[in-house]
Amino acid sequence: MTVTPSPAAKADRPRLRADAQRNRERIVAAARETMVEHGAEVPLDEVARRAGVGNATLYRHFPDRADLIHHVTLSVMDRTAARAECALAAEDDAFQALRVFVHAAVEERIGALCPLLSDGVDKDHPDLLAARARLERSVEALMGAARESGRLRADIAVGDLMVAITQLTRPLPGSGCVDFDRFVHRHLQLFLDGLMAPARSELPGCAATLEDLRQGR
Repeated sequence: MTVTPSPAAKADRPRLRADAQRNRERIVAAARETMVEHGAEVPLDEVARRAGVGNATLYRHFPDRADLIHHVTLSVMDRTAARAECALAAEDDAFQALRVFVHAAVEERIGALCPLLSDGVDKDHPDLLAARARLERSVEALMGAARESGRLRADIAVGDLMVAITQLTRPLPGSGCVDFDRFVHRHLQLFLDGLMAPARSELPGCAATLEDLRQGR
C-alpha cells in the first residue's frame, strides 16, 4: 500500500536518493514488525537484520531508538489514515467502506504498537500532531459519510472507533492465546454490527475524539 507522509514530515525530511529512501522504508517496516512481535526494546541489530541492511545503515537514518520509534509511530498513523481514505474512495456504500477500513486497520496492529506512545515519544512533536490530525480527519470523513447514509449510529466519534480497534488488536499477556489473531476479524464483525443504526441501547458517557484520548479525558 502506498502511503503519503504527513506534510510536516515531508517538509522536515531531507531529500534522499532512491536507494537510501528504500532502505529507510525497509527499516521502518522491519521495526514495526519486530516491535509488534517483541516490544519496543527489541535489539536494533534484529531490526537491521530483518530489514536486510547493516547496523551502520540503520544508525545513519535513525541515530537512536527514540528516533526510530518516532518514525514507526508516524508510519502507523499515516498508513491507517491512508486506509481510511482509500476505503472511502473505493466503496459506494458508506457503511461498507467503514467495515473495509476497520478490517484493514487491524493489519497495522495499532494495539500492539500503542505502548510506543507511552515511552520516549514527544506526543506534541509537530509531525505527530499533523499525522494525528490527518488520521482524525480521514476517519471522521469515513464515519460522517456512514452517518449521513443513516446506517451508523449517531452517538460515537473517532476516538470510540479507534479505542475498539486498539483493544481488539492488543496482544494478550502470556502464551496461552497464541492463536488470538484468528479471532480478531470475527470479533470486529460483531463490533461493527453494534455500530449500525438504529441503536439498540443508549451508550454511557460521551463520544470520544482522538484529542480526548491524547489528553486522557
